Amino acid sequence: MDSGLPTTLDPEPRQGAQAIRRALFLLRVLAAGGESGLPLKEVVQATRLSRPTVHRIVHVLMEEGLVERHERSGRYAIGTQVPELALARPSRSPLLAAADDILRKTSQRVGDTLFLTVRTGNDTLCVDRRIGSYPIQVLSIAVGARRPLGVSSAGVAILAALPAQESRRIAATNEPRFAGYRTDRQTVLSEIADVRRRGYGVREVGLVQGTKSISTWIKTADGDPAAALTISAVRTRLGPRREQEVVETLLKAAYEIEQKIRQASTRRPVQGKGPLAT
Repeated sequence: MDSGLPTTLDPEPRQGAQAIRRALFLLRVLAAGGESGLPLKEVVQATRLSRPTVHRIVHVLMEEGLVERHERSGRYAIGTQVPELALARPSRSPLLAAADDILRKTSQRVGDTLFLTVRTGNDTLCVDRRIGSYPIQVLSIAVGARRPLGVSSAGVAILAALPAQESRRIAATNEPRFAGYRTDRQTVLSEIADVRRRGYGVREVGLVQGTKSISTWIKTADGDPAAALTISAVRTRLGPRREQEVVETLLKAAYEIEQKIRQASTRRPVQGKGPLAT
């Protein structure tokens, strides 16, 4: 039966969309490199694109000010145009609005550093950090730091709250990037299973030697895991007894944030679905 539709699709729109997706993915990879940037070799490995393709995309992004090359190191990093574009969206995110007061109270109560991390694609992005009152604070992650999902305890917590098939897919996609963080897909999958059993994650050795972190997920009003709440402390401060106290405090804070998000969602008009942090 003739449906009246063309039997083949025009390849141009698809090719154009692919080029845009590749460029955006490359920007996310560079964002994970922070201010120091990444060498071209690591960008090629992380994106799984050919070196000529990566070089071509980087060159175009440099012309537009979205990527810059450090003269001394030869590394590539996010350009000045990216934060300037972000200024066009000054409104506060629903997540940050819901979490603000709860983060302050929780940080004061536990005395250690508290991190709020969101999921953005296959990455995590730290959007808030609260410093506690204890003299020694763990400041391993700065606001704006981006990492592949699965590298940090926050990323593992978010993956654990996703459907198993989706978390496995993301772990497979991010596998080439794991080596740069001294982990691998099997380790990440094992950590995900452990978090699902507990209902929260405990990383005995944090991103910095001698530290320990505890994370749990935060879900949207639709039930999608979009963020994670993490407490990081000097390892000696999180013995068995205090660890359980901190876990209870963390789970309570995450629940309260979820409740505030739900309340806010019932008061505002329905909009297109997107990350809470945007």
